[in-house]
Amino acid sequence: MNRKISSMLLAAGLFCPVVASADTVTLRMDQINPEEVIMPEIYGQFAEHLGACIYGGLWVGPESPIPNTQGYRNDVLQALRDLKVPVMRWPGGCFADEYHWRDGIGPAKDRPTQVNNNWGGTIEDNSFGTNEFFNLCELLGCEPYLSGNVGSGSVEELAQWVEYITAEDGPMARLRKENGREKPWKLKYLGVGNESWGCGGNFTPEYYSDVYRRYQTYCREFSGNKLYKIASGASDYDYNWTDIVMKKAHSHMHGISLHYYTVTGWNGSKGSATVFTPEDYYWTLGKCLEIEPVIEKHAAIMDKYDEKKRIGLLVDEWGTWWDVEPGTNPGHLYQQNTMRDAMVAALSLNTFHGLTDRVKMTSIAQIANVLQAMVLTKDDQMV
Repeated sequence: MNRKISSMLLAAGLFCPVVASADTVTLRMDQINPEEVIMPEIYGQFAEHLGACIYGGLWVGPESPIPNTQGYRNDVLQALRDLKVPVMRWPGGCFADEYHWRDGIGPAKDRPTQVNNNWGGTIEDNSFGTNEFFNLCELLGCEPYLSGNVGSGSVEELAQWVEYITAEDGPMARLRKENGREKPWKLKYLGVGNESWGCGGNFTPEYYSDVYRRYQTYCREFSGNKLYKIASGASDYDYNWTDIVMKKAHSHMHGISLHYYTVTGWNGSKGSATVFTPEDYYWTLGKCLEIEPVIEKHAAIMDKYDEKKRIGLLVDEWGTWWDVEPGTNPGHLYQQNTMRDAMVAALSLNTFHGLTDRVKMTSIAQIANVLQAMVLTKDDQMV
């Protein structure tokens, strides 16, 4: 073994040399702390009704000439299977707090259209709804993460959505069965609102805490299904939000979210995804690495109210955010990826790996055709 490498490993406490000669080194691995586990959910994905993420990215419909399985495009389906996606968050994002789930069930031809007010004013036909999302998660073998509508919805609406998805019997279960799904799905992760400090309602943390406590009360557990309830957490450096929500609602949650984007632009521009200077490159990596002290400060606040670390911190939106590609809809957030983005992903994941006492899930934004996407599609092509 290279002496420099072995010295580094020894200094890191990764192994102890037991017997050494001129030709061999015998190693004994130190015992790994079983409490320090990198959860598979660290590699989670985020799919929002935004641009071509859902329509054209994941879903083309069963009548499309693009090769598909039950409406899911085959090339993307295989790519995501190869990626082994552990968890997928849907339907937003800002879209979630304007999404009414009953618009996305039943025969596709009977579903109403809606304007996507947050992302470019696109008219959506709601052909991809609850059944389509949960069936996709089954095809991929991943956990669904549902983001519930608190901003423009009601307690009853969210409660009935959980019942529709998970109940064996009752009025919502009968509705699900009428729509072609006999058995309930499993739902573990339930987000109660998204960015409630901003597009999810512009709440104060004091008011959101009370609203969260109310909503989560009526999200019941049916048929042995266990919910992991997640409060809408802070953006970046808003430590006050975390402090107040934890103080007022920590006993009613299993997790709290955090959003952090690597954005380095100025003067109203985030900068080009593909045209940048060495200085831009290093600024980007510097902004990316700031995520570590940000998480540590939020975690320290959580420790005040949850010293046993029962509550997980979920970084359920992260990644790079550049100006859209020229000639594309500004509201669709379509950007190319370069090695710079790959470095941001690597550095971010490496950071998450070291903070697993609190960080239990992360979701890169987003899975297809939006921001730091896993796949890009154009008509019947995909990379």
